[in-house]
Amino acid sequence: MRILIVQPTHFVKPFSKRLYKSKSRALVPLTLPYLAALVPEGHEIKLVDEQIEELDFDEECDCVLITSTILTSFRAYDIADRFRARGIPVVIGGPHCTFYGDEVLEHADAIVVGEGETQVPEVIGHLESGGLRKKVYKAAQLHDLKGLPFPRYDLLNPKVFSRFPTYSVQTTRGCPYRCEFCAERYHLGEKYRMRPVDEVIEEIKQTGSKQIFFADSTFAGNRARTMELMERLIPLKIRWSTLWNTFRCLDKEFMELAKRSGLLHINMGVESIKKDTLKTMNKKTTPADRLEEVVRILRRLGISFSFNLIFGWDTDTLEDFDATLEFLIKNKVHVAFFNVFSPHKGTKIYERYLKEGRLIDPHNMGRWPGIIAEIYPKNYTPQQLEENVLRLYREFYSWPSMLKRLPPPVTKAYIASWFMNLQERKLYRGNTHRANFDGI
Repeated sequence: MRILIVQPTHFVKPFSKRLYKSKSRALVPLTLPYLAALVPEGHEIKLVDEQIEELDFDEECDCVLITSTILTSFRAYDIADRFRARGIPVVIGGPHCTFYGDEVLEHADAIVVGEGETQVPEVIGHLESGGLRKKVYKAAQLHDLKGLPFPRYDLLNPKVFSRFPTYSVQTTRGCPYRCEFCAERYHLGEKYRMRPVDEVIEEIKQTGSKQIFFADSTFAGNRARTMELMERLIPLKIRWSTLWNTFRCLDKEFMELAKRSGLLHINMGVESIKKDTLKTMNKKTTPADRLEEVVRILRRLGISFSFNLIFGWDTDTLEDFDATLEFLIKNKVHVAFFNVFSPHKGTKIYERYLKEGRLIDPHNMGRWPGIIAEIYPKNYTPQQLEENVLRLYREFYSWPSMLKRLPPPVTKAYIASWFMNLQERKLYRGNTHRANFDGI
């Protein structure tokens, strides 16, 4: 069969039909080549990353597989409708299908809910032998992550790659923590699963790249296993980035090994600098009273780092915007991402906000890029939430702030921090309204 696999782009702003496009991706997309790797041998596969490439709706194919997030869902529906109008079967998968399955089925012949390791081969087998036999394909159990296929990067269009591409490698799935706002465990299961270290190392070698991003929800959920993996990274002489929780930075042995193994940049879900906010979030992995120490450790080790922060929680006040900015600049935090709080469908907090009438537009939550207030905060207005988050971007990425916070760009890590600051500055500069802070 001729199989077309599509990763849709999204629209540039609310209720627009203009597509978001970029010339290349600094981070090589993992989803498309991995889906291709799940297709059994003997089929002709074409991959289309619509953010970079043009999608030909007259493409000759026997079926279309679409991977969708909430952000790309409206565009995914447009694509699906047009191919189905030609009589071509369309199957949609991706995280969007977990909680919006009924909606997705209005535009697809079938959906894949959850992981695709067993379900993609089943879908292809059914299509090959007469047609789809289910509306919903869902694995009976979670994969143990042993023996995962290596992504088919050879099928990607060369123009997807930037001049110095970074490859994504997944080493774990799920998260061992239980933050109040997070929907991770609803998508990936309650159990924190880890790939065999040998297989991770082999996949890194297969990429042929010295720049790796470990695309895990939390790379260091299991200390002993992460230490084992980092020891194995040392001979590879790679530069790598990932996400993990703030408290790991207080572990001297762990951090020194991370540095020796090639850690370039670490992104951390700090969420807030306030103890009471972190407590009500059940964010036990951010030690609010030791954040200054965390920053000192990272700066001493010469590691590039970034904080993720959330605003709009019920314990937040207007004064917290300035207090957070002051903390970040005073402590010379390299990079920060300022987010508006938005409950994820499927979580208990979403149901509570829905019941209380605090969701501004439940149907369209997460459908558009940018700084968009989707709730009624407790202590200020939605407009004040948007305006202040945008102000934080403008002031944090101003030249005076950058020159005060950032070390001279004399190492690869410090160059990475400067690059990220300059990119974020481009995204917000001149914006006094809702802005698109989608991926660089």
